[in-house]
Amino acid sequence: MKSTEAWGYLNTVLDGPSPALQQALRAGRSPEEVAHGIQVRASWLGALAQETERRLNVSVQKIVEQAAQSGFHLIHPDSPYWPAEVLGQAFFHAEHSADVSSHTDPRELTAPHGLWIRGNQDLKSLTARAVGIVGTRAATQYGFETTQQICTDLARHHYTIFSGGALGIDTYAHRTALECNTPTVAVMASGPGFVYPLRNKDLFDRIVDSGGALITEYAPGTPAERFRFLVRNRLVAALTQGTVVVEAPYRSGALNTMKRVDDFGRLPMAVPGPISGGASNGSNSLIKQQRAIAIVDIREVHGHLSRIGEVDVDAQLELEFAPTPIQELSRNELRVYDVLPRDDQGGITAEEVAAAAGLSVALTVHLLVDLAKRSLVVREGTAWAKLPGPPPGIEQG
Repeated sequence: MKSTEAWGYLNTVLDGPSPALQQALRAGRSPEEVAHGIQVRASWLGALAQETERRLNVSVQKIVEQAAQSGFHLIHPDSPYWPAEVLGQAFFHAEHSADVSSHTDPRELTAPHGLWIRGNQDLKSLTARAVGIVGTRAATQYGFETTQQICTDLARHHYTIFSGGALGIDTYAHRTALECNTPTVAVMASGPGFVYPLRNKDLFDRIVDSGGALITEYAPGTPAERFRFLVRNRLVAALTQGTVVVEAPYRSGALNTMKRVDDFGRLPMAVPGPISGGASNGSNSLIKQQRAIAIVDIREVHGHLSRIGEVDVDAQLELEFAPTPIQELSRNELRVYDVLPRDDQGGITAEEVAAAAGLSVALTVHLLVDLAKRSLVVREGTAWAKLPGPPPGIEQG
């Protein structure tokens, strides 16, 4: 049995990730040896014996043909496009992290041993600069708009957008990536030939036609079931440098993805949302518990993923929202300015200004002269008044 055929057999005879298989591979057994051992029911199989019993006599050729009919092809650890470095970093971190919960399903911390791909098979390139975008299926307008804005900014910086292909936030992430001509990858919880959700069939076709990909570790014909979504989520976390949860209620499955992001040593980010409803309770909770970085400006996602000093969002905000002359006033200058009437309401003397502001006359005169140089106040004889400031409604503090 050749390497590709062996990997195809292992991917088919096993239903998703297998800790027992990874243990056998780490022990030095080749995929060909493991595949043969499963077929002859070798004595060393251990847990693999029970895991593979149901699909023992599967035909790899038929499975490959079935996948090809849906446009899917298998890549595996011996393929040139296999993202070995990205996956190796993620699962090595999870294996050696003391923070991983002992209650976590071992499959959610186990690397894939093969991926069926439709579209761009160069997963190594697609994951080189990638961000995961996740969130609730029942998204609000706030969630949609925020997803669109974040993905648009990420597209400017040439990131691949990973998500789960579900309705809601996932769909908007994929759509925005397509609109911005940046690659997007949908990580599926079902096998080739089983489209879920069916409503997104056209979206999935567009992803493939636009240089992106659909990927799944499940064999052709495998239906989408609840437990597979949880196992699937780990791939979004593992294949990206960081993941943003845009909008998620308290029990959202997207929060499961964020747990894996942390387990894999990736960057967890969350968009804070309104506290008046439940749509962002989960996201807000992550921020409150310091389990995710709060994203308060759409450019911060790129900023946090960039090298230190490469992107300074705060400095950009200072330039874009420069303070008004009044906002730049010192405390004493503001005390003087605030007690002055407008120039169309007459004026008051320096002594009156000093008394109202609680300052000495000498200091008040000095401040008034300086404010006049900046065209903020005007003097008519011995009377002082302030010139019109920002239009009503502009925040002063």
